[in-house]
Amino acid sequence: MSYMALYRKWRPDVFEEVKGQEHIVRALTNQIVHDRIAHAYLFCGTRGTGKTTMAKLFAKSVNCLHPKDGSPCGECAICKSITAGTSMDVIEIDAASNNGVDSIREIREEVQYSPAECKYKVYIIDEAHMITPAAWNALLKTLEEPPSYVIFIMATTEPHRIPITILSRCQKYDFHRITIQTISDRLSELMEREQQPVEKKALDYIAKAADGSMRDALSLLDQCIAFYLGETLTYEKCLNVLGAVDIDVFMRLLRAVEAKNVDGAIGLIDELIMDGREIGQFIIDFTWFLRNLMLLKSSEESKDRLDYSRENLDQMTGLSGEISMNNLMRYIRIFSELSNHIKYATQKRVLLELAVIKLCVPAMEQDYSSVIQRMDDLTECMEALTGRMDTIETNPPVQIVSAGTGGNASGSNGLGQTDEEARRQQVEQMKKELPPATLQELQDIVNHKDEVYAKLETALSSLLKMSDVRINKDHQKIVIMLDEHNRGLLENNEEDRLAVENAFCEVTGKKIEVEYRIKQVNKGNETDLYPMEFFETKGVSFAYDDN
Repeated sequence: MSYMALYRKWRPDVFEEVKGQEHIVRALTNQIVHDRIAHAYLFCGTRGTGKTTMAKLFAKSVNCLHPKDGSPCGECAICKSITAGTSMDVIEIDAASNNGVDSIREIREEVQYSPAECKYKVYIIDEAHMITPAAWNALLKTLEEPPSYVIFIMATTEPHRIPITILSRCQKYDFHRITIQTISDRLSELMEREQQPVEKKALDYIAKAADGSMRDALSLLDQCIAFYLGETLTYEKCLNVLGAVDIDVFMRLLRAVEAKNVDGAIGLIDELIMDGREIGQFIIDFTWFLRNLMLLKSSEESKDRLDYSRENLDQMTGLSGEISMNNLMRYIRIFSELSNHIKYATQKRVLLELAVIKLCVPAMEQDYSSVIQRMDDLTECMEALTGRMDTIETNPPVQIVSAGTGGNASGSNGLGQTDEEARRQQVEQMKKELPPATLQELQDIVNHKDEVYAKLETALSSLLKMSDVRINKDHQKIVIMLDEHNRGLLENNEEDRLAVENAFCEVTGKKIEVEYRIKQVNKGNETDLYPMEFFETKGVSFAYDDN
């Protein structure tokens, strides 16, 4: 095979090339230089942090004929044979498939023989946590008092599964997750050697997506280069290959959620899926985006911990100021739960859309954080209504007196009618000329809800958004249910009632009658009504007054 994967091709040959694990490099090189080599080591850490690489480097260093400051020379016959995997004295064992007592018995028999050509016989046991308890017990005595020429190096991602009797006989080293900057710098260095042009922003994103794993970063980079072979690898190209989403998309989605714009949010999800974005990766990235917003809202000093450009940080800071901490925590909770369920789901898109609707409609949930958000929404609505009432009290509407009235203070138009009465008659006459709306046209209002909201004042629009709006399928009219949220403002307010009805008529170009009923709970009499999809539904059976 002529081509070799990047993570194999550029595996470090000396300790100086190992990135992000300087504390372990220093400890091991000091042991080699001062000849204080232990008989058993346990390397712990997440995937791709350098455990196996460090084990091979250590095996070469202790056996190298001409070591340089604790690192192998890479030129002697022993170094070359260990690198090629042909050395009989460096034995790599995959404990995932050799985890039984029989495998350990073979090791116990082999350690009795001296090394064939090296100073030390080194056993590198990968995935050590897979070894069975019986096998550990069989190895216990050998591990405690091995021959002077034997070194055991065990690597594991789950040190808690290693028996305490084994841990107490090893030198344990914890490998840290590698920082984004360290991974990005290493990728940049390797791309210079490969003579492959890559944008710095693209490398930063790959480093972030690797989640602290150098091997994952090199594999992702290899994948992106293969897709755009011979071209400059840009940030946008990386997003396309990895099925990821730019931060601007997260901001657009979150603004749609905050505006309770279900159609806009679902439309954005549809765009992402049609563009081939990977749903699982999108959920993870959006959850991290929400987490970063929460950090920014909690402390200004959090900016130094986030790996974003200054422009993106400024945008995120502004966005975090528009969202309450309770809302952010609720959003993170919903998407964290979704992340756990999405792995085994067959209909991932449906679960994602359901989660987005939950974000937009807190009434779908009855937990504490959702109730708090609904209370915040009500508070904002009440403040808007209070401001509107204050404005009316301060600047009451002025009646315009028509020219033919002779300055009549009552605002008569010469026919014994006020201007307000005349305006209402004109509206009623317009409604008479419009054709009545069909049942299908009433249902289609859902697609024009934003236009209806735009025709109303802000306070009245907010009130309508929180109302339970339904369709009377028998008489083909819109029915607005009066409850504790809107009854006091709509029950006897003819002006607002007329404004709502006019908004529906103007948007549809049809004659639409709006009826108001008082909502009652758990009476089971709702056969003539069904809800319109974009208004709040509480999942409770209602009955209605016919008065």
